[in-house]
Amino acid sequence: MPEAKPQQVKPSQPRTLLDRVPRPPVFATLAEERRHRKERLAASFRLFSRYGFDEGGAGHITARDPERLDHFWVNPFGMHFGQIRVSDLILVNDQGEVVDDYAEANQQSRREVNLAAFAIHSRIHKARPDVVAAAHAHSLYGKAWSSLGRLLDPLTQDACAFYEDHAVFDDYTGIVEETSEGDRIARALGNKKAAILRNHGLLTVGRCVDEAVWWFITMDRSCHAQLLAEAAGQPHKIPHETAKHTYTLLGSPLAGWFQFQPLWDRISREQPDLFE
Repeated sequence: MPEAKPQQVKPSQPRTLLDRVPRPPVFATLAEERRHRKERLAASFRLFSRYGFDEGGAGHITARDPERLDHFWVNPFGMHFGQIRVSDLILVNDQGEVVDDYAEANQQSRREVNLAAFAIHSRIHKARPDVVAAAHAHSLYGKAWSSLGRLLDPLTQDACAFYEDHAVFDDYTGIVEETSEGDRIARALGNKKAAILRNHGLLTVGRCVDEAVWWFITMDRSCHAQLLAEAAGQPHKIPHETAKHTYTLLGSPLAGWFQFQPLWDRISREQPDLFE
């Protein structure tokens, strides 16, 4: 008998870091997806508190409802980020009204929506059907950097996640009270993942809560890094091609989702009362 020839093994395609990470969950029902979004939202407020992103009654994170697509879940006005539970989240419609039929039975009193949260987030969600979540807060380094009215430079690997994918809204006119101001912010944001609101703070968006919140955390840190670098001397920028390639690995929705997971694992284990 002729000797059998060994099978030729085709060389595998080159793999990137993102080929090795898990994928976001897929849900069987809208109720399951709603619960997931609310849990991630409550955990995100706990994380914002831990990172010092709370500033009195300022700041908000929203998550679009998976069934009522023009409604979003948000933190109650005036409640500390570090105390927010799933049952404390409120559902707001496209008119800025709190929808009572989703209110949890154990809420002690009716809570209101921050008018600035509605004015900004309702217009972001309307302008960007792809956006599930949006995050805005008056974080220390974000608002310090925002006063310069400049884009972030590609000074670090992490900052490359925003390379050519963030904008500046450079017309601060005071506290946002009207949806017309939210429309202007949405136009400045365009199709990008983040905006620096001059003299105000940072705004980030994502296709899930995890992604939007991770972008905010890492963007604030990138603001901090650039402030430190420029205070110390003349930092070297990462070249365009290198920054673009790094962006493809660190700036995708999947990368944003994945990098939130270790934070979720820790906060959900350390503060299980957030699920109440």
